[in-house]
Amino acid sequence: MTIAFNLEQVLQRIAKSVNIYRTDNSDVQLIAVSKTRPPDAIREAWAHGQRMFGENYVQEAVEKINALQDLDIEWHYIGPIQSNKTALIAQNFDWCQSVDRSKIARRLSAQRPDDKPPLNVCVQLNISAEETKSGTDETSLWSLADEIATLEHLTLRGLMTIPERQTDFEQQRQSFNRMHALFEQMQHRYNSVDTLSMGMSNDLEAAVAAGSTMVRIGTDIFGART
Repeated sequence: MTIAFNLEQVLQRIAKSVNIYRTDNSDVQLIAVSKTRPPDAIREAWAHGQRMFGENYVQEAVEKINALQDLDIEWHYIGPIQSNKTALIAQNFDWCQSVDRSKIARRLSAQRPDDKPPLNVCVQLNISAEETKSGTDETSLWSLADEIATLEHLTLRGLMTIPERQTDFEQQRQSFNRMHALFEQMQHRYNSVDTLSMGMSNDLEAAVAAGSTMVRIGTDIFGART
């Protein structure tokens, strides 16, 4: 299977899920998760219309961003954030979806170059309260979001989550429904919020059913990682 074929299959899955579960006809954006993939794989996906790509590893991502400067790509950082990597994220990415603490938000704002537009930010929420997962908890969500909303070089765009892996559709949807309820609260509180980033290869349909505006797909586009 080619990347082009896989990409079309994923887009069809999204469209079918929107048609079945949504009444608002709202768009669901696709982030192609290209971590560990070579620049040529990204070029192939780009050639078939994909423009938004997600990366988890800062150093590897920056190399690819530099190698692909001739393409109009919107780069999303979606991995855990170490303090010593915030400058590279702030300087190279258009979005950072995995902000989970104040210190990181402040560093990203301070290190965002003045000649770039504000960095689009999502708060990562650990909705399943898994010890091995990054993300803030519901108790800390609002204080973190309030702080991000005041930072000059950041724009608060919404929420991101990676819930506990489930195989049952209704169980998947339960976590996503909780996220959507929080997203709606956030939209009432901040004018800039429009993004609910949730859903991956194994739970895309449940995420779309629950109101996701952005899904992050890697394996089903680029194939299994070696």
